[in-house]
Amino acid sequence: MQDIYIDDQGNGFPLVLVHGFLGSSEIWNPQKEFLSKHFRVISPALPGFGESHKVKSHDSINEMAQTVLKYLEKMNIEKFNLLGHSMGGMIVQEMAKISGDKINKLICYATGSIGDIPGRFESMDTSRERLRKEGIKETVRRVPKKWFVEKEKAKYFYLCENAAKEITEETADNALKAMKNWRGYENLKNIYNETLIIWGDKDVSYNFEQVETLNKNIPNSDLIIFKGCSHNVHLEEPEKFNDTVRNFLK
Repeated sequence: MQDIYIDDQGNGFPLVLVHGFLGSSEIWNPQKEFLSKHFRVISPALPGFGESHKVKSHDSINEMAQTVLKYLEKMNIEKFNLLGHSMGGMIVQEMAKISGDKINKLICYATGSIGDIPGRFESMDTSRERLRKEGIKETVRRVPKKWFVEKEKAKYFYLCENAAKEITEETADNALKAMKNWRGYENLKNIYNETLIIWGDKDVSYNFEQVETLNKNIPNSDLIIFKGCSHNVHLEEPEKFNDTVRNFLK
């Protein structure tokens, strides 16, 4: 099997960054630059996405979680901090379910506990239907704009454009299917890792109820809300986001 791409920079205690739908390792550039001064920052591109676009994609969150864990094992990384964004937030919850003892601290960012997200700007079925009818180019043109308050005018919007350049319809559909079929709600009470939940109050992918559900049900968790940010807080307020992450992990 072809290996996925993993960006690995900096020294110190490992911090693993897991991207979301239509993402790549590159969407973490502002984080890698800052956080690699404090941690060893490991950011994989998931199978089918970004720099791993030639690798066959998965259609289940569990498989994605197992893949990330397998590569960390290969790299002899036994203990790490873990941050997941959006679909990546589902993946890190699944990683906590499988191997919670390996995770030092957990960050669930712009994510929820149910894959077919109530209150999302459109249902997963609608996204899949539109992908089939309109094609991957239109999905890539249409969806990432919703992740920024300033839409395509946002400073770091280009990172999302770059990330999705090589993505296929099959990979996008597999991811939508994986999200739709995933449920993490029942396991939240079993996540004992110290957990930080991050959310932007203008997020149209995950509403407040989604992040509040995480906060209420993960025993040792705190919620930080970024005002005036949408789904991509890490690219809309990178300095504040980076400081928040570093302070939590210190």
